[in-house]
Amino acid sequence: MTDRNPPDRHPHEVYELVGGWPAFEALVDAFYARVEQDEVLRPTYPEDLEPGKHRLALFLAQYWGGGDVYSRHHGHPRLRMRHAPFEVTPERAQRWAELMSEAIREQGFPEDAEAMMLAYVAAATPTMINRFPQTPDGLPLHGR
Repeated sequence: MTDRNPPDRHPHEVYELVGGWPAFEALVDAFYARVEQDEVLRPTYPEDLEPGKHRLALFLAQYWGGGDVYSRHHGHPRLRMRHAPFEVTPERAQRWAELMSEAIREQGFPEDAEAMMLAYVAAATPTMINRFPQTPDGLPLHGR
């Protein structure tokens, strides 16, 4: 008898399940190809995308079970701190999530790995927002 529901997996199992380092390089290449053409995100990235591509591939590989490949080179990920200099608005965060989700879906990863990765994008993206629209004059602020 075959169970139709995929087994619960630990995030660290995803690295091998999707094909290891080459899979994360391909994912990041697919994501950055979208960024290069995107009018919302491209202006927020530096001219040379290669260093960022490599850091993102290392981060994702580490998160999904590829060992401490990011931390050995860059220390603790500290995502919010590392993104603090960049204006991560709700619009930009949403666009990042859309482009990353598209890139994940196009990889042909096993269904359970894809679902875990998409869930991570959905959960992590709002935590990166660090710039909010200004409150219009005359509107009450929280607690006032």
